[in-house]
Order: sequence, then structure tokens, then C-alpha cells
Amino acid sequence: MDLEFVGIDPETEHEGSPTVWLRREVEEIVVQGLKADGELESTVASQSWSPGHAVGIPDHEAVVRIPFRMIPILRKACDDAERPDVR
Repeated sequence: MDLEFVGIDPETEHEGSPTVWLRREVEEIVVQGLKADGELESTVASQSWSPGHAVGIPDHEAVVRIPFRMIPILRKACDDAERPDVR
């Protein structure tokens, strides 16, 4: 599996940090984020955020938090993923 590193939280220390990669062969942006605490996860899971959508968090999904300071990294990942030479 090929992962293309895009960026890491600029305020990272030396262990586990929010990170962004591209996985081009399946056209995905992969994000390692901060785990949501129980209260946040419960809030997300307790509502249907879109008409017709089920309430809850499916077992194959997770709620992660991404610091605002990583917006430039996420923007770069989106821009890189949309480059015409990589599709």
C-alpha cells in the first residue's frame, strides 16, 4: 500500500501526531487525528446530521479531531489530489 506523506501537525512533539497522507490508488485522503472524547463522540452519534441518514457512528467509522492549524495541510492534500496529472 502506497501512502504519500502530505504533512504533520506543525506543533507536534515526537510521538503520535495528527498526520495527512494521500492514497492515490484508491483516491483517498488518509488522516490520523486526535481521538474524540466520549462527550464529543456521543454528541456526534446522537443525531442524524443529514436527512435520511441513520443516527450513530457505524463500526467501520471513527470521529477524529483535526486542529485548525492543520488547515493548510488539508488544503494541500485536496489540491494535490485534484491535480490533473495524478488521475
